[in-house]
Amino acid sequence: MAQKIIEVTDLKKYYNNGAVHALDGVTVDICRGDVIAVIGPSGGGKSTFLRSLNLLEVPTSGSIKVDGVEITGKKVDLPRHRQKMGMVFQHFNLFPHKTVLENLTMAPIRIKKMPKAEAEQKAMTLLGRVGLADRANDYPAQLSGGQKQRVAIVRALAMEPEVMLFDEPTSALDPEMVGEVLEVMRELAHEGMTMVIVTHEMAFAREVASRVLFMEEGKLGEQGTPEVIFTNPQSPRLQNFLKKVL
Repeated sequence: MAQKIIEVTDLKKYYNNGAVHALDGVTVDICRGDVIAVIGPSGGGKSTFLRSLNLLEVPTSGSIKVDGVEITGKKVDLPRHRQKMGMVFQHFNLFPHKTVLENLTMAPIRIKKMPKAEAEQKAMTLLGRVGLADRANDYPAQLSGGQKQRVAIVRALAMEPEVMLFDEPTSALDPEMVGEVLEVMRELAHEGMTMVIVTHEMAFAREVASRVLFMEEGKLGEQGTPEVIFTNPQSPRLQNFLKKVL
């Protein structure tokens, strides 16, 4: 039986005194080794759901457990649990005044108290994996969008997370740079990294995901294997969405 790493129960996030239901009762389990693709129309709650998993968005109600610990509880060590989740955003969020290597080693040195030499060695190994070892001393402004996003992925991996969260990691990239970022994510999936990916890249979701979640209006409409979701969608809403994007 696969080990549950994240358990989300009846998750709700309301704005404007309850007028806007960004999340409206989402329940889902994520197991170790799962590659979850979250798809659906813009404004459907996908990013809010993803950002709630490490409490960048604090839910209005509901429960999130990580490794069996209720992280929405009062006395939880939230920074320790956030370390278990690497987050990659649309817009890289690299420090512009620091080199690639400095961007990668800051958190391991400061938060994990890793010796500088060890952090740098690890960072160089990770950069080598994504084909950027020769850019370690460059600044973010000297990199292409695809290179920045690969550095952002490596920065998250440098903290040795249990789960990687991706919030539309290719949506800010030029089309020719999308492939190089998806290739890194593809390799992570093949290595067994647990991943939750909000994406508009349907072909990628179909190829790499072990499970696809369809979200609309803050609700989890359907979930299933890529085969089921893409070839045999049940609800008219999902059928209509796929007609527009495939």
